[in-house]
Amino acid sequence: MELKLTNVTKRYGKKTALDGFSYSFREGIYGVLGANGAGKSTLMNLITDNVRRDGGDIELDGTDVLKLGNGFRELLGFMPQQQGLYESMTAEAFLAYMARLKRIPSRKIMGEITRVLDLTNLSDVRHNKIYSFSGGMKQRILLAQAMLGEPRILILDEPTAGLDPKERVRLRNYIRDLSKNRIVLLATHIVSDIEAIADDIILMKEGRIALSGSPSELIASLPQDRKPLLGAFSLEDVYLYYLGDEQSEE
Repeated sequence: MELKLTNVTKRYGKKTALDGFSYSFREGIYGVLGANGAGKSTLMNLITDNVRRDGGDIELDGTDVLKLGNGFRELLGFMPQQQGLYESMTAEAFLAYMARLKRIPSRKIMGEITRVLDLTNLSDVRHNKIYSFSGGMKQRILLAQAMLGEPRILILDEPTAGLDPKERVRLRNYIRDLSKNRIVLLATHIVSDIEAIADDIILMKEGRIALSGSPSELIASLPQDRKPLLGAFSLEDVYLYYLGDEQSEE
């Protein structure tokens, strides 16, 4: 499976949010790293067709994803950055609604709901209404709906925002396991989320790719006369060197 983007561009008025983005994704985890406003969310929304591109091509195995229509969307799991939820619904009702939108067979819906609630540690609040959830719990229910149907392409926009350290590690480990048979794109400004699990990393700045490669390749690209932040070079050093005064957050 190959998801290929060629010269993809998106503008909002005079601002170019994505500028000639080209990259080929295969099974594995791809960390998309950059500060807020670097173009990460625009990239995610273009791939999922939530936003129409102004130029370029997005193809799955050689076919434009717009021509694939619902067939492509059924392969996707998307966790948006914004917490847009039906807050008067219970967690279970919300997931059942999302499962129907994803065309999951009725006989499988309750099993899928139980699976993703267990995964995101929300089983004990499955009958609670979402408006009563904390910010971190709302983030987890968004992640749960993205995982319904075990999608082949998983798009995660700031998936660990609002989670405590233990939950972040747990979810990162699960995401890593998913990558064996899936394309996983994880957009974040939290360096440790990328360094822990990504096979390849795309550093973004002002809508463009500043640098890409494996974590070890990016670290090896640093000038050897540069002083590391700690005892040895890490991805944090890469971020600060190539993205300049943009600040990452832990």
